[in-house]
Amino acid sequence: MNAGLRRLRARAHEEDGLTLVELLVAAAMSVVLMAAVTSMVIGAMRAQPEISERAQNVTSARYVLERMTREIRNGIRIDKATTTSVSFLTYVRRTSCGGSTPSTTSIKCEVTYTCTTTTCSRIEAADGVYTGTARTIYKGLSSSEVFCYVPSTNTDSLTCGPALSVAGTTYVGVKLKLPNPTGAGSFSVSDGASLRNAVLLK
Repeated sequence: MNAGLRRLRARAHEEDGLTLVELLVAAAMSVVLMAAVTSMVIGAMRAQPEISERAQNVTSARYVLERMTREIRNGIRIDKATTTSVSFLTYVRRTSCGGSTPSTTSIKCEVTYTCTTTTCSRIEAADGVYTGTARTIYKGLSSSEVFCYVPSTNTDSLTCGPALSVAGTTYVGVKLKLPNPTGAGSFSVSDGASLRNAVLLK
């Protein structure tokens, strides 16, 4: 009988489990770990709208920037040049200047881009006409100073800045400054183009 009890005790000793204290410590550590993971997930979910908004702003700005530089590249001459606005004669694929009907052939039209501290708009009109229906092409700027030119009034003739003269302008730089959704500073997308048709038609 004593031998049987000894065997049962030995078997029970080999199958030792966790004590109550160990279980409580493990449970407390699990709660702390879950709280940390939950906090990280909640933080990521809260940051996601800001990240998405910034990505959307950059995507839209790049599209507008590409459109501007493409039209400038097809330009024939610059007619007006300031840091907030540029007017130039260029080729557009329309049946009439300012119309909405696309065409397979290009016609010469005056295109004017004007930017404020919040938006950029585009006017398309006949040669030498700078007024018409302004169409907003981008919203969400943080600066109205979008355009720069070469040659410029800067000391270095190769530095993009305010236009030295409208007639002598050969390059237009475009920089769209976008506000940061978090409120800390701003970021920008930039590009530029030379008027490739200006030399051909002189």
